[in-house]
Amino acid sequence: MRVLVAEDQTELADSVARVLRREGMAVDVVYDGEDALERTSVVDYDVVVLDRDLPTVHGDEVCGALMAEPARTRVLMLTASGTIADRVEGLSLGADDYLPKPFAYAELVARVRAVARRAQPAVPPILVHGDLRLDPAQRIATRAGHRLALTPKEFAVLEYLLAARGRVVSAEELLERVWDEATDPFTTTVKATINRLRPKLGSPPLIETVPRGGYRI
Repeated sequence: MRVLVAEDQTELADSVARVLRREGMAVDVVYDGEDALERTSVVDYDVVVLDRDLPTVHGDEVCGALMAEPARTRVLMLTASGTIADRVEGLSLGADDYLPKPFAYAELVARVRAVARRAQPAVPPILVHGDLRLDPAQRIATRAGHRLALTPKEFAVLEYLLAARGRVVSAEELLERVWDEATDPFTTTVKATINRLRPKLGSPPLIETVPRGGYRI
Protein backbone atom coordinates (compact mmCIF):
# COMPACT_ATOMS: atom_id res chain seq x y z
CA MET A 1 0.00 0.00 0.00
CA ARG A 2 1.33 3.45 -0.95
CA VAL A 3 0.50 6.21 1.52
CA LEU A 4 1.21 9.94 1.60
CA VAL A 5 1.37 11.68 4.98
CA ALA A 6 0.68 15.43 4.62
CA GLU A 7 1.21 17.05 8.02
CA ASP A 8 2.97 20.33 8.90
CA GLN A 9 4.04 19.19 12.37
CA THR A 10 7.25 17.54 11.24
CA GLU A 11 7.78 15.44 14.36
CA LEU A 12 4.25 14.06 14.17
CA ALA A 13 4.47 13.49 10.42
CA ASP A 14 7.73 11.58 10.70
CA SER A 15 6.40 9.56 13.63
CA VAL A 16 3.25 8.59 11.72
CA ALA A 17 5.39 7.57 8.75
CA ARG A 18 7.57 5.33 10.94
CA VAL A 19 4.51 3.61 12.40
CA LEU A 20 2.94 3.00 8.99
CA ARG A 21 6.23 1.71 7.56
CA ARG A 22 6.47 -0.79 10.41
CA GLU A 23 3.08 -2.02 9.20
CA GLY A 24 4.58 -2.74 5.79
CA MET A 25 3.28 0.35 3.99
CA ALA A 26 5.28 2.47 1.57
CA VAL A 27 5.09 6.01 2.97
CA ASP A 28 6.06 9.41 1.57
CA VAL A 29 5.91 12.58 3.69
CA VAL A 30 5.23 16.24 2.87
CA TYR A 31 4.82 19.16 5.24
CA ASP A 32 2.57 21.60 3.34
CA GLY A 33 -0.37 21.62 0.96
CA GLU A 34 1.55 22.74 -2.12
CA ASP A 35 3.90 19.77 -1.87
CA ALA A 36 0.93 17.48 -1.23
CA LEU A 37 -0.72 18.58 -4.48
CA GLU A 38 2.53 18.22 -6.40
CA ARG A 39 3.19 14.73 -5.03
CA THR A 40 -0.34 13.45 -5.63
CA SER A 41 -0.20 14.71 -9.22
CA VAL A 42 2.63 12.29 -10.06
CA VAL A 43 2.07 9.35 -7.67
CA ASP A 44 -1.10 7.26 -7.44
CA TYR A 45 -1.49 6.91 -3.66
CA ASP A 46 -3.89 4.45 -2.09
CA VAL A 47 -4.43 6.68 0.95
CA VAL A 48 -3.52 10.26 1.87
CA VAL A 49 -3.33 11.02 5.59
CA LEU A 50 -4.17 14.70 5.34
CA ASP A 51 -3.88 17.38 8.01
CA ARG A 52 -6.73 19.80 7.51
CA ASP A 53 -4.74 22.86 8.59
CA LEU A 54 -1.83 22.64 6.15
CA PRO A 55 0.15 25.78 5.23
CA THR A 56 0.58 27.17 1.66
CA VAL A 57 -2.52 25.32 0.41
CA HIS A 58 -5.21 24.50 2.98
CA GLY A 59 -6.06 20.86 3.56
CA ASP A 60 -9.64 21.50 2.42
CA GLU A 61 -8.36 22.58 -1.00
CA VAL A 62 -6.06 19.56 -1.21
CA CYS A 63 -8.98 17.29 -0.36
CA GLY A 64 -11.14 18.94 -3.00
CA ALA A 65 -8.47 18.46 -5.65
CA LEU A 66 -8.15 14.79 -4.77
CA MET A 67 -11.92 14.30 -4.91
CA ALA A 68 -11.94 15.72 -8.45
CA GLU A 69 -9.61 13.04 -9.77
CA PRO A 70 -11.24 10.15 -11.71
CA ALA A 71 -9.25 7.43 -9.92
CA ARG A 72 -9.84 8.87 -6.48
CA THR A 73 -7.32 8.47 -3.70
CA ARG A 74 -8.82 7.67 -0.29
CA VAL A 75 -8.42 10.45 2.29
CA LEU A 76 -8.09 10.18 6.06
CA MET A 77 -8.32 13.73 7.36
CA LEU A 78 -6.61 14.81 10.59
CA THR A 79 -7.43 17.89 12.64
CA ALA A 80 -6.72 19.41 16.02
CA SER A 81 -10.45 20.06 16.42
CA GLY A 82 -12.58 17.14 17.51
CA THR A 83 -16.03 18.72 17.54
CA ILE A 84 -18.89 16.95 15.79
CA ALA A 85 -19.46 19.98 13.55
CA ASP A 86 -15.86 19.87 12.33
CA ARG A 87 -16.05 16.14 11.69
CA VAL A 88 -19.24 16.57 9.66
CA GLU A 89 -17.67 19.42 7.69
CA GLY A 90 -14.54 17.37 6.99
CA LEU A 91 -16.55 14.42 5.73
CA SER A 92 -18.72 16.73 3.61
CA LEU A 93 -15.57 17.76 1.75
CA GLY A 94 -15.30 14.19 0.52
CA ALA A 95 -12.86 12.73 3.01
CA ASP A 96 -13.39 9.02 3.65
CA ASP A 97 -12.69 9.27 7.37
CA TYR A 98 -11.86 11.90 9.97
CA LEU A 99 -9.54 11.49 12.95
CA PRO A 100 -9.13 14.19 15.62
CA LYS A 101 -5.78 14.83 17.30
CA PRO A 102 -4.40 13.48 19.55
CA PHE A 103 -4.95 9.93 18.37
CA ALA A 104 -3.63 6.48 19.15
CA TYR A 105 -1.34 5.10 16.46
CA ALA A 106 -3.13 1.75 16.57
CA GLU A 107 -6.38 3.50 15.65
CA LEU A 108 -4.67 5.45 12.88
CA VAL A 109 -3.30 2.24 11.35
CA ALA A 110 -6.71 0.57 11.56
CA ARG A 111 -8.42 3.53 9.90
CA VAL A 112 -5.84 3.72 7.10
CA ARG A 113 -6.42 0.06 6.35
CA ALA A 114 -10.20 0.52 6.55
CA VAL A 115 -10.32 3.39 4.05
CA ALA A 116 -7.92 1.55 1.73
CA ARG A 117 -10.32 -1.41 1.63
CA ARG A 118 -13.00 0.88 0.19
CA ALA A 119 -11.05 1.12 -3.05
CA GLN A 120 -12.28 -0.86 -6.04
CA PRO A 121 -11.94 -3.73 -6.55
CA ALA A 122 -12.54 -4.48 -2.89
CA VAL A 123 -9.88 -6.54 -1.15
CA PRO A 124 -11.02 -8.97 1.57
CA PRO A 125 -9.63 -8.40 5.09
CA ILE A 126 -8.08 -11.90 5.05
CA LEU A 127 -6.23 -13.02 1.91
CA VAL A 128 -6.30 -16.77 1.20
CA HIS A 129 -4.76 -18.88 -1.55
CA GLY A 130 -4.88 -22.62 -1.00
CA ASP A 131 -3.20 -23.32 2.33
CA LEU A 132 -1.67 -19.84 2.45
CA ARG A 133 -3.46 -17.32 4.69
CA LEU A 134 -2.44 -13.69 5.23
CA ASP A 135 -3.99 -11.30 7.76
CA PRO A 136 -2.79 -7.72 7.00
CA ALA A 137 -4.28 -6.23 10.18
CA GLN A 138 -2.57 -8.72 12.49
CA ARG A 139 0.58 -8.90 10.33
CA ILE A 140 0.40 -12.70 10.33
CA ALA A 141 0.99 -15.02 7.38
CA THR A 142 0.64 -18.80 7.67
CA ARG A 143 0.94 -21.76 5.35
CA ALA A 144 -0.60 -25.09 6.25
CA GLY A 145 -1.14 -23.64 9.73
CA HIS A 146 2.52 -22.74 10.28
CA ARG A 147 3.42 -19.09 10.82
CA LEU A 148 5.85 -17.62 8.29
CA ALA A 149 8.77 -15.49 9.50
CA LEU A 150 8.60 -12.65 6.98
CA THR A 151 10.26 -9.25 6.99
CA PRO A 152 7.94 -6.23 6.57
CA LYS A 153 8.83 -5.89 2.87
CA GLU A 154 8.42 -9.62 2.21
CA PHE A 155 5.03 -9.47 3.89
CA ALA A 156 4.03 -6.42 1.84
CA VAL A 157 5.09 -8.03 -1.45
CA LEU A 158 3.15 -11.19 -0.62
CA GLU A 159 0.10 -9.13 0.39
CA TYR A 160 0.18 -7.20 -2.88
CA LEU A 161 0.55 -10.33 -5.01
CA LEU A 162 -2.30 -12.06 -3.18
CA ALA A 163 -4.53 -8.99 -3.56
CA ALA A 164 -3.84 -9.08 -7.33
CA ARG A 165 -5.72 -12.42 -7.45
CA GLY A 166 -3.62 -14.08 -10.10
CA ARG A 167 -2.91 -10.96 -12.16
CA VAL A 168 0.67 -10.57 -13.36
CA VAL A 169 2.33 -7.76 -11.38
CA SER A 170 5.40 -6.12 -12.88
CA ALA A 171 8.53 -5.38 -10.89
CA GLU A 172 7.94 -1.69 -11.60
CA GLU A 173 4.45 -1.86 -10.11
CA LEU A 174 5.73 -3.63 -7.00
CA LEU A 175 8.46 -1.02 -6.63
CA GLU A 176 5.91 1.79 -6.84
CA ARG A 177 3.30 0.26 -4.52
CA VAL A 178 5.46 -1.45 -1.87
CA TRP A 179 8.53 0.80 -1.65
CA ASP A 180 8.55 4.56 -1.06
CA GLU A 181 10.41 7.47 -2.64
CA ALA A 182 13.63 6.67 -0.77
CA THR A 183 14.11 3.52 -2.86
CA ASP A 184 16.57 3.58 -5.75
CA PRO A 185 14.38 2.71 -8.78
CA PHE A 186 17.35 1.15 -10.59
CA THR A 187 18.20 -1.42 -7.94
CA THR A 188 17.29 -5.11 -8.04
CA THR A 189 15.51 -4.81 -4.70
CA VAL A 190 12.25 -6.35 -5.99
CA LYS A 191 13.98 -9.42 -7.44
CA ALA A 192 16.08 -9.83 -4.29
CA THR A 193 12.99 -9.64 -2.07
CA ILE A 194 11.12 -12.20 -4.21
CA ASN A 195 14.14 -14.52 -4.08
CA ARG A 196 14.19 -14.33 -0.27
CA LEU A 197 10.42 -14.78 -0.03
CA ARG A 198 10.14 -17.90 -2.18
CA PRO A 199 11.95 -20.36 0.11
CA LYS A 200 10.11 -19.01 3.15
CA LEU A 201 6.80 -19.91 1.52
CA GLY A 202 7.87 -23.55 1.12
CA SER A 203 6.63 -26.15 -1.36
CA PRO A 204 4.95 -26.38 -3.73
CA PRO A 205 6.15 -23.00 -5.07
CA LEU A 206 3.56 -20.21 -5.03
CA ILE A 207 5.21 -17.27 -6.84
CA GLU A 208 5.56 -17.64 -10.59
CA THR A 209 7.91 -15.50 -12.66
CA VAL A 210 6.31 -14.48 -15.95
CA PRO A 211 9.01 -13.70 -18.57
CA ARG A 212 8.93 -10.03 -19.59
CA GLY A 213 5.85 -9.67 -17.40
CA GLY A 214 6.56 -9.87 -13.70
CA TYR A 215 5.25 -12.08 -10.92
CA ARG A 216 1.99 -13.69 -9.89
CA ILE A 217 0.60 -16.09 -7.31
